[in-house]
Amino acid sequence: MTVDDVIVYGAGGFAREVAWLASECGANVRAFVDDDASRVGTRLNEIEVVSLEQARARFSQAKLAVAVGSPAVRRALVQKAAAAGFAFAELIHPRVERSRWIAFGEGSVICAGCILTTNIRFGNHVQVNLDCTVGHDVVMEDFVTLAPGVHVSGWVHIREGAYLGTGSVVINGTAEKPLVIGAAAVVGAGACVVKTVDPDATVVGVPAKPLTAR
Repeated sequence: MTVDDVIVYGAGGFAREVAWLASECGANVRAFVDDDASRVGTRLNEIEVVSLEQARARFSQAKLAVAVGSPAVRRALVQKAAAAGFAFAELIHPRVERSRWIAFGEGSVICAGCILTTNIRFGNHVQVNLDCTVGHDVVMEDFVTLAPGVHVSGWVHIREGAYLGTGSVVINGTAEKPLVIGAAAVVGAGACVVKTVDPDATVVGVPAKPLTAR
C-alpha cells in the first residue's frame, strides 16, 4: 500500500471521471465505494465496487475522494467517511493552469482544463469540474460545486454549499464589495449572475433572476 492509493466514494458518472482524474494525478485507484448493497461486488471500468466498511478493512492507508456533485450529499458522505477513519485526497489534474497564490482546502477536486489565476482560496471539499475559469481574489467556501464550463470573474465570494450549473457565468465584484453567491444557492445552467444571490435561492436566465414557482 502506498500514499498514492485512492478510494473513490460514489459509483456514478462523475465517480468514473474522478477515478480517471486520480489516475492522471499518478494515483492507484483501488476501489469505488457505494452505499447501495446491490452494487457491491460489481466492477466499473475494471475497478471493484465495495462497501465503505470493506474499503476501510482492505485499504486502510488509502485516501478517499468523494465524487458526488450535490453539495448536501457530498457533505453527508464526507462526514461518514471521516467517521470511518479515512483521510481525504487532493486531486488537481496536471492540465490545470494555476498560479502559486492559491490555497486549496482538504479534499479539493479540480478537473482537467481549468484555469485558476491568482489569490484564490478554496474551502474544504470544493469541486471544480471540467474547463472552468476562476479569476483573481475569489473565495469558495466548503462544499461549493462548479459544474463543467463555469466562469467566475474576480472578487466573487461563493458561500458554503452553493452549486453553479453547467456553463453559468458570474461577473466580477470589487475589492470593496465582492459579488456574493449565498450559502446553498443554486445557479442554473447557462445563467449569467450580475448581482448578489441570496442564500438558498435558485437563479436562472440572463441576467440571472430568482426562479418563481408556476
